[in-house]
Order: sequence, then structure tokens, then C-alpha cells
Amino acid sequence: MRATLVLLAFFVAFTGDAALAGEKAGDPGTNVELPFLIAPMSFDGKLTGYAYISSKVVTTSRNASLEVRDKIPFIQDAFVRDVNASPIGKTTDPRTVDNAALIARLTADVRRIIGAAKIAAVIIIQIQISALHPNETPAQNTSATPPS
Repeated sequence: MRATLVLLAFFVAFTGDAALAGEKAGDPGTNVELPFLIAPMSFDGKLTGYAYISSKVVTTSRNASLEVRDKIPFIQDAFVRDVNASPIGKTTDPRTVDNAALIARLTADVRRIIGAAKIAAVIIIQIQISALHPNETPAQNTSATPPS
């Protein structure tokens, strides 16, 4: 009897708090992973490479995440227009991505499309930068006899 009472108290303590708290940002079902975003990286007005950005949207509810999933093409279009309109690099080092500024811009884009109250955040999962002209292969030795 005592064990049953302890188990019941344990169950009520953990399920009661979750039910009263409601859904929190980051709960299962509130994260929507987005397709890769390819953003140009430029320095002095010249294209130097591309940043491949993997991101996700964290919504405030499961219903809002369904809306985000329905609007992914519109969100992706807004992201592409945003990163092509102005540089995503830091002002001090244009060859590195300014994560804080990029997150703020992307979050504003999603909130404009879905609604500010429904979006908790945009999180950058990973950024990979690919140089436009990586280290080129050195010229082959031309002093050797030509192949016959």
C-alpha cells in the first residue's frame, strides 16, 4: 500500500507540472527543420564563396509547427531573398558568418510569414563555408618527357 502511494505521488508530481506548464518552446513536435539555405559570401563586392546553413524553427505550439511546415516554400523564399539582399558576414571579418545578426534576420522573416506570437526562435544547426576557389592544384611538372 505504501509503495503504491509513493508511486502515485511520484506520478502526480511529474505529470501535474507538465500539464500546468503547457507546451514550452522546444517540446517535441515544436521543432521544424528547414532545408539547407545557400548564402553567398562576399568581400569587397566580390563573391568569395558560399555558406551552407542548416537551421530549424522552434514554434510555441504543435499547431504553429504545422503552419510552419505548410509554409516552408514561402519561408525558404524569404530566406533566399534576405541573404542575397545584404551580406551575412561580420563587418570585421566578412569571411565568417555573423550568427547573431543572421538569426535575428531569419527569425524576423519567419515571424512576418507565420506570426510573431507563434515563433519562439530560429536556431542555426550548422554552417559550412565553401570557398569559391579553394586551394588550386599546383601545375604538373612540365620538365618530364611527354607521354608517348
